[in-house]
Amino acid sequence: MSHKSERRDGMIIDWDVTITMDDGIVLHADVYRPIQEGRYPVIMSYGPYGKWLTFQDGYPDQWRIMANAHPDVTAGSSNKYQNWEVVDPEKWVPDGYVCVRVDSRGCGRSPGHVDTWSAREAWDFYRCIEWAALQPWSTGKIGLNGISYYAMNQWQVAALQPPHLTAMCAWEGAADFYRDLGWHGGILCTFAANWYDMQVKTVQHGVGKRGYRSGMVDGWVAGPETLIQEELGANRCDFGEEIFANPLDSSEYWQSRMPDWSKVTVPFLSAANWGGQGLHPRGNFEAFFRAASKEKWLEVHGIEHWTEFYTDYGIDLQKRFFGHYLKGEETGWLQQPRVQLQIRHVDRFVERREDDWPIARTQWTKFYLNPSDHSLSLKPVSQTGAVTYDGLGDGVTFLIPPLEREIEITGPMTAKLFVSSETEDADLFLVMRVFAPDMKEVVFQGALDPHTPIGQGWLRASHRKLDSKLTREFRPYHTHDEKQPLTPGKVYEVDVEIWPSCIVVPAGYRIALTVRGRDYVYPGGGARLASMKNVFTGVGPFLHDDPRDRPPKIFGGKVTLYAGGGNGAYLLLPIIPGK
Repeated sequence: MSHKSERRDGMIIDWDVTITMDDGIVLHADVYRPIQEGRYPVIMSYGPYGKWLTFQDGYPDQWRIMANAHPDVTAGSSNKYQNWEVVDPEKWVPDGYVCVRVDSRGCGRSPGHVDTWSAREAWDFYRCIEWAALQPWSTGKIGLNGISYYAMNQWQVAALQPPHLTAMCAWEGAADFYRDLGWHGGILCTFAANWYDMQVKTVQHGVGKRGYRSGMVDGWVAGPETLIQEELGANRCDFGEEIFANPLDSSEYWQSRMPDWSKVTVPFLSAANWGGQGLHPRGNFEAFFRAASKEKWLEVHGIEHWTEFYTDYGIDLQKRFFGHYLKGEETGWLQQPRVQLQIRHVDRFVERREDDWPIARTQWTKFYLNPSDHSLSLKPVSQTGAVTYDGLGDGVTFLIPPLEREIEITGPMTAKLFVSSETEDADLFLVMRVFAPDMKEVVFQGALDPHTPIGQGWLRASHRKLDSKLTREFRPYHTHDEKQPLTPGKVYEVDVEIWPSCIVVPAGYRIALTVRGRDYVYPGGGARLASMKNVFTGVGPFLHDDPRDRPPKIFGGKVTLYAGGGNGAYLLLPIIPGK
């Protein structure tokens, strides 16, 4: 099949280039390349969001927020080819790169059956990488780069070890589809089903004339044909229902999507967002901590999920990394610290370099729960106590006294709790919080929600079983391979993972841990993005409110926390001393 090529804005653009898969399905890609003939390294992305859909048309709220606050994003580009969560070719092609965007199977311009993050997709991605390596405009060195979906599938394809995959930058990319996306601590998260409705089905191949007309090139983003609804339904998985039907990680469904970290050996840059609780950052940290790659770097930033990738700060990191690995240039990358952190203060970020993650000089500090006065203290509590709350309610908050001096908390966190329930199960929602001297809560612009707390963790008590090989003191790792119901009234020891975070807490402020029976809610919050279904109230779209998963008969009983005496319930915090 022929494709259209044209010169535009200092590039040659090949629209809808065909790539044939092993089963005969033909995927479509756009290739942006330098005008001067030659062989160039490739920056590739593969995903479902529609390569012909402009960022401005598909995600107008996000574009407006980013462009208004960060003029460096739009500077130096016509912005005609901006596409959600992938590189702007106008900022890469002039530096001697070919940018390849592939519409994944069943999405955008590529026909086929949509099966998100499946093994089939990973092997498609593998074949696209190897196809690009053999093209006349390619040096054979292939780099992967992108945000979110375009980062998550990097971990999957890297584990397949395509021969020409040379380096990759996974920017805010979850890795464990069970723990990071579908079932937080064994509790169903409704985000994936809603995301699928809003961001994938809307650009499924065959939506055609009922969808977007491209702002880049003449044609339909999800065309060219327009299929009837029954045909569209037959050509896609039912992602939300598939997640609901697989409540344990031991199922083939989840295991087929999990990257084998021992086989991820390619050099990579993993970029996380402190405020991404509920989806991405855990995967970025786990990748850096567990992947077999000898050449791996970690960067962590803040603000919105989609922004830093496009800023001068983000592009500089990416170009120094890829310049070194794809072009052999002296970019100074080998002097790049293995860990670069934007340390979060209550009013700013301060960049700091580290050598490892978790930070080696971390002082792992236990703060013990005291049910009698709802306090957290450095000394174990001698007197046994208990506090009871509604299993579907707002729970109880434990507070540290006002700090006498500033302290920094940076890293993974965990809580050891002793709990009983009136019923056979209990869902534990943990929120790490900070309060100003006037007891106003300190929240941040998270990856999505503008009122994001410091940290969050989740655990369904019947999923308390730990993996002894992967569990660390600072990061419990639950197997999620069987359900262990509770005996009503019996006390159980549980360890709850709180995803990594960072905050420098000023003197006079207070640190708190809330143990709840439902999602955190920020009082007076509320914001919305057109591409999301729900109004944000503190946890963004990462809600756990499917009534099928949390029937009151099982989760609505009274839950009791025990501490003191022989039950040393505590919050473990990563306190970082000054260098």
